[in-house]
Amino acid sequence: MRRPVRPTAARPTMKAIADQVGVSIKSVSRVLNGEGGASPETASRILTVAEELGFRRNELARGLRQGSRTDTIGLVLKESSTRFFDSLIRGIEQVAEQHELLVVTATSRSPDREMATSLALSSRRVDGLLIVPVSFDQSYLRPEQAAGLPLVFIDRPPAGVAADAVLCDGFGGAYAAVTHLLGNGHRRIGVVGESASLYTVSERLRGYHAALLTHQLQADQRLIRLDVEGADAAKAATDELLDLPQPPTAVFTLDNRCTLGAIRSLRERGLSNDRALVGFDDFETADLLDPSITVVTQDITAMGRMATERLLARINGDDSGPQVLTLPTSVIHRGSGEITPADNL
Repeated sequence: MRRPVRPTAARPTMKAIADQVGVSIKSVSRVLNGEGGASPETASRILTVAEELGFRRNELARGLRQGSRTDTIGLVLKESSTRFFDSLIRGIEQVAEQHELLVVTATSRSPDREMATSLALSSRRVDGLLIVPVSFDQSYLRPEQAAGLPLVFIDRPPAGVAADAVLCDGFGGAYAAVTHLLGNGHRRIGVVGESASLYTVSERLRGYHAALLTHQLQADQRLIRLDVEGADAAKAATDELLDLPQPPTAVFTLDNRCTLGAIRSLRERGLSNDRALVGFDDFETADLLDPSITVVTQDITAMGRMATERLLARINGDDSGPQVLTLPTSVIHRGSGEITPADNL
């Protein structure tokens, strides 16, 4: 048997206020919008009744009527349950709060979902969009941009549309990490990461190859495991590397979930103190493990702040050409990166 639908309370309207006070809807509108036109006694009565009824203006509709802003920005990202996205949202919210903006967040785990959520937010008249892209083509946003919607992309540059992007230096971070391992005597450095079709992964791979070339070394493709999704798959990929006839003496992981999988593989085999490990992106407890984990770190909160400030500049009329802003990365040296190759490897 279907349950009866419980009726919801109707939102108080200007008409309800007008009926209770005994004035016209136009008079109520003028008072609520601060336009005057009513006696002090009538204005006071209208405001009192509005408060008693719990009246709230529809700011979106008001903005559409007046052609003004909605003081709302949209955020489209892959997911919101990782340390990366937690830190990113923190930075976005810090700037949004300073400017009294509301951030509406939507997740997009697929290209189709990215398009649907981005267009849905645009149709709701957000003042601008922040996007961490999943798709490899954002040309669907050209009409929105042509209509005046400011766009800023985060972590990965856009494709198919010319817009600002705020990135971190993945190439430089990977180059520094691999150079550190090479400086400790490693020549067989394994890699575990997601698909090279992702901008962030391709940049980190580019840094890996460049560091090897600086030391007159060519990458051994047998030591590279890509298309690895999640910690379990990363553990399996690291197991494969360690089972090779000539296993790597060090492992470089391209994101923190891959780092966790590699740690599990090394610990299960009792090799945590025999194989060096450097991971891209810091994570909680990285400094508490034994050995503690050497990582490439990026200031993700600062990236969120910078992207939001760039979007605000666009909303406020900045019509300069698209900009790419790149934040630096750095290596935090801990125990796992200081391990040197054993003589028999």
